Formats: sequence, C-alpha cells, structure tokens
Amino acid sequence: MSSNVPAELRYTKSHEWVKKNADGTVTVGITDHAQHALGDLVFAETPEAGRDLAAGEACAVVESVKAASDVYSPIAGQVVAGNASLAEAPEKINTDPYGEGWLFTLKPSSVAEVDALLDAGGYTTFAEESAE
Repeated sequence: MSSNVPAELRYTKSHEWVKKNADGTVTVGITDHAQHALGDLVFAETPEAGRDLAAGEACAVVESVKAASDVYSPIAGQVVAGNASLAEAPEKINTDPYGEGWLFTLKPSSVAEVDALLDAGGYTTFAEESAE
C-alpha cells in the first residue's frame, strides 16, 4: 500500500485522521487510503458548528462516483467548524486529504481520546491487513 500516512496524526479503523491543533481543537478528515478507495469525490457534507458529537457517531458524508460513505467522529466533542469550501470543491479531499481536504474541526471532550487512537504505524498495519 503506497498511501501517505503522516506520522504526526492519529487514525481510526474507519479511516479518519485527527490532527491536534495549537488552540486545543482537533482537525478531522479522511485518510489518503480512504480517498483512494472511494475514487473521485463529487460531494461532501460536513457537520454544522455547535453540534455535539459522540465518538463513532456518523457526522459527515463523502460521495464519489462509486459510492456514498459516512464519516464518523473519531472522538467525542463539539464541532467548531465544517470545511465549507468542500461544498464547491469536494475534489480537495482527493488532491490534499491531509490539508485543504479536511472535513471539520472539533473541540474534544477529552484529549486522552485523541492519544488513544492509532498512531501512523498502527494505522498502516491495520490498513494493509484489511486490504488483503
């Protein structure tokens, strides 16, 4: 698997990534592996600011020419912002999944939940095993 898996991020088994931000929030998106599996994205719906999410709750949708897929909140928290630019340019998720293709930012209920997610090595191993 040749997917890009940045070492500084945390990951879920449902293929979301989480980045800790300096202000205490986290940014969430889908992994390079996930966007490759979905193919060219044509639609993305992100959660509204102020929404409270439980860990594992479906909160966003990404749709490709092949399939629609729910995106799950990796941790519990309150949505700070959804990436509004994806409404006009969902392909940013394909071209820059860890940058401009982010889906939403979250104020975590517990930072410990972030630390409990998979690290890059753990996610790479999981993704390779699930691809076999």
